[in-house]
Amino acid sequence: MAHTHPTDVLVVGAGPVGLTAAVELRRRGVSCRIVDRLPARLPFAKAVGIQPRTFEVWDRMGLARTALEAAVPMRGQFLYVNGAEQPRTELSVPPDVPYGFAALPQYETERILDEFLGRFGTAVERGTELVSFSQDADGVTCRLHGSSGAEEELRTRFLVGCDGAHSIVRKGLGLTFEGGAFAEEYMLADVRVDWDLPHEYTVRSMHRDGDGAVDDVLVCIPLPGRGRYRMSMMVPPELSTAQQDTAAADGVAHGLQNGRGPGLADIQTVLDRLSPKPTTAFDIRWTSVFRISHRIVDRYGDGRVFVAGDAAHIHPPTGAQGMNTGIQDAWNLAWKLALACEGAAHPGLLAGYDAERRPVGEEVVGRTVRHAVEGMENDPDDPATLMMREAQLLVGYRGSPAVAPAGEGRGPRPGDRAPDCTGLTGSVHTYPMRLYDVLRERDHVLLLYGAGFGSGSGLDELVRTARESSGGRMDVCVVRAADAGNGNDAGTDAGAMAEADGTVLPVYADTRGEFARLYAAEEPTAFVIRPDGYLGARFPLAPPAPGPLAAHLAAVFAPDAPAHTRD
Repeated sequence: MAHTHPTDVLVVGAGPVGLTAAVELRRRGVSCRIVDRLPARLPFAKAVGIQPRTFEVWDRMGLARTALEAAVPMRGQFLYVNGAEQPRTELSVPPDVPYGFAALPQYETERILDEFLGRFGTAVERGTELVSFSQDADGVTCRLHGSSGAEEELRTRFLVGCDGAHSIVRKGLGLTFEGGAFAEEYMLADVRVDWDLPHEYTVRSMHRDGDGAVDDVLVCIPLPGRGRYRMSMMVPPELSTAQQDTAAADGVAHGLQNGRGPGLADIQTVLDRLSPKPTTAFDIRWTSVFRISHRIVDRYGDGRVFVAGDAAHIHPPTGAQGMNTGIQDAWNLAWKLALACEGAAHPGLLAGYDAERRPVGEEVVGRTVRHAVEGMENDPDDPATLMMREAQLLVGYRGSPAVAPAGEGRGPRPGDRAPDCTGLTGSVHTYPMRLYDVLRERDHVLLLYGAGFGSGSGLDELVRTARESSGGRMDVCVVRAADAGNGNDAGTDAGAMAEADGTVLPVYADTRGEFARLYAAEEPTAFVIRPDGYLGARFPLAPPAPGPLAAHLAAVFAPDAPAHTRD
């Protein structure tokens, strides 16, 4: 057995969740290995829908453009019941949300993340399986079985299981995975049709029996390529896997099943029954039978070992919540792990992963099960709230030990998503920028909003606290308020200087007043924006006092966080 040099983090599973974790770790300079038992990426469009919040994640990482160019916009849904067209659903978000809904097959999502990971000199080690692991106070000892058949013992500081519904990491930790399974089975197919329906809309066609229960369904989600869709439909008896031992040794019947998949004739039979227009299916890429369970772990980690994505929660695909939730699991965990690997994390920061993400997982599992049984049309929330929640723009962490108390007041509070805005200009660029342009590829940011921050404004101690408490990991930026005194749009003041603690700070002018409106900033205010795009703290700057900032940062960073060396 070979004994290798230690690495900071081992990520098990190279789906979208594991790749996101590895990318975020490598972006921060953390040594990381990522392994996957499969010899190659699977060519299956399992997860398809991309939520607006996931694009915001990718924007912060620096790969949103690549994903946008590969995706298909999703404008809404055509719904048919017993052949009759129902009111169309339009997928829309408020104008301050920078991205809409889209479809991107999982194999493309994995390709994009895999290639991006390669920029940091890291490649997925395929055909490599985690066999077992044990942990102690200082690290984790992992046994790997490689593609050549050789076994390897790897010593790592942390282990992250992104290895799906049958996770070896979850089992090794002894986590419970409570829930149940749906009796229904579904056929999945990646196929083309020749109808003339607008390609940017999902098509859902149902049949209801005399009692109003749904007894037949066809769902078609657009994929890149003319007339191409990922279709799902009920399984005919001859293709059922229910009598097989499909639940595997762990009793979890979820995902693609072994056995004969449906053929083109099986797909055409369903289309002949349920398609809103006469159509012919052709150019089939793959098919499978899919089973659905709903389960969630009792905790998202133990000691130095964590789980994310399907290893932590599985549920119906209603609303395309699963992969998107898993990506945010990985993003939330990775920045915390990076600080821990540097010795810069508060001792309780990693525990905040479970505190922040498990309530999200519980809510998603409960909601998707409810929608699968009752239908999204019966959701009690108003349509605007429902749309924002499905877009994952309402996920928040108020009450987390890693954010300041929310307090009272208007606008986003600590633990809420930091909204985007436009209309920011600087001293050199005259075109308006978005706030997310300013935040892109930055980690911790102290954003100071107000009318004037020149020399002698009292910011020196505040900025010094930000830098010293974080070991130099916090950037400081200024958003200058619009010039309310003369009614101008503040563009003439964009180049005004801001200095603190011997440093010239970057200044952006809020020329359209959008920052002030969206953040409800009616007075000089400081905002701490975390690496994952959530507000960590918010406090007034009249006068600029370092106390609230120091108290918040003390819950994030180690008391003597080592200095961070920037590239």
